Amino acid sequence: MTKTNLGLMAKTQLINRFLGKKVGTGGTAAVLPASRGMSRSTVPEAFCRFDRHPGYEKVLVPKAAANRLGIVNPYFKVHDGVAGATTRIDGREYINFSNYNYLGLSGHPAINKAAKDAIDRYGTSVSASRLVAGERPIQCELEDALADLYEVDSCIVFVSGHATNVSTIGYLFGPKDLVIHDSLIHNSVLDGIKLAGSARRSFPHNDTAALEGILTEIRGQFERALIVVEGHYSMDGDTPDLTALVDIKRRHKAFLMVDEAHALGVLGETGKGSHEHHGIAGKAVDIWMGTLSKTLAGCGGYIAGERALVEHLKYAAPGFVYSVGISPPLAAASLEALHIMQKEPERIVRLRESSRSFLNLAQQAGMDTGFSQGYAVVPVIIGSSLKATKLSNKLFEVGINVQPIIYPAVEERAARLRFFLSAQHREDQIQAVITALRQSI
Repeated sequence: MTKTNLGLMAKTQLINRFLGKKVGTGGTAAVLPASRGMSRSTVPEAFCRFDRHPGYEKVLVPKAAANRLGIVNPYFKVHDGVAGATTRIDGREYINFSNYNYLGLSGHPAINKAAKDAIDRYGTSVSASRLVAGERPIQCELEDALADLYEVDSCIVFVSGHATNVSTIGYLFGPKDLVIHDSLIHNSVLDGIKLAGSARRSFPHNDTAALEGILTEIRGQFERALIVVEGHYSMDGDTPDLTALVDIKRRHKAFLMVDEAHALGVLGETGKGSHEHHGIAGKAVDIWMGTLSKTLAGCGGYIAGERALVEHLKYAAPGFVYSVGISPPLAAASLEALHIMQKEPERIVRLRESSRSFLNLAQQAGMDTGFSQGYAVVPVIIGSSLKATKLSNKLFEVGINVQPIIYPAVEERAARLRFFLSAQHREDQIQAVITALRQSI
């Protein structure tokens, strides 16, 4: 049998396995006979038009409402250069609170040079999955550096942060397993659970007693159990009780997965993230997940943990096996950003000072900052999607760029402006924003 046929057989088996698990047909996809479905002549026109898709029609509703009310769409603004504590939009400079450039490393000259050098050596793409195209030293160096950071055996880098969660959870867990997550967990985790077909339960935000209660009641009904939390919640700016979570997962024989997307570079005295912040060993958590697009000035995601976990994903996770490897310039940029973060801890200090200053001033002004603990993310809760959008546009008019987070991303009563702080924000910029908020709310 040729290599081509072997590859086709492997892909077919993977597709059949996936369809069988989801449809429940014992490994083959069920196809309804034509007599039990609709004939071509009776298929409604809406079923073959994207402009009649129910999802698209939902998108149009708020757009139409905004147009009637004369509200400018605050999203998809075009930035003219590097976005950090400030940015340029349509030739005008704005104080910027709408990106994750927490340590101000995106656009750093040394990082730009590392990316350019990688292009000169390796090109802009590895042009296939790493299983097929082979490894590049820069990819492996980045994974080794991240594994060292978390004090674990190994690490694997994916090309997308969202896909990292989807592919990891979707592949490692199945219908006989249980996944329990914090009620405010990221969409990528929910999509991963759907792909896995596992039983899903959520517990109230940061309520470890409720988590314990769920596990006590139903853990024995499942083979594997996974607890998923965020190390630093990107919508609210608070952290979980990781020490308690480690204790719970051990007693209930569950895996613990921590999404570090907004924790790396933000938490811990030197920015190492949740394990440094909470004073626990890296190996106390089974699956560390993170992204390269925030503190590390690149794009992609990673999983760090024991060797068996990483090797399993490397040879079998569809999101890695069937996806191109991370591009060399992105790997080089993130690796250099990691080195700079470790060499310049003063950046973490400045970020913390800016964040706490913003939080304290906002609270002194009587603003509702929700759960925020003053680590880079500070929401100002408005309680109305319409009011939050209007306020975002009003601030934009006076040179402040901050995005509204509205329903259905959050509950209507929790609609907000979400401020991302940076090590580059100055105290006078923060004061100016608080003053503008006071005058506008």
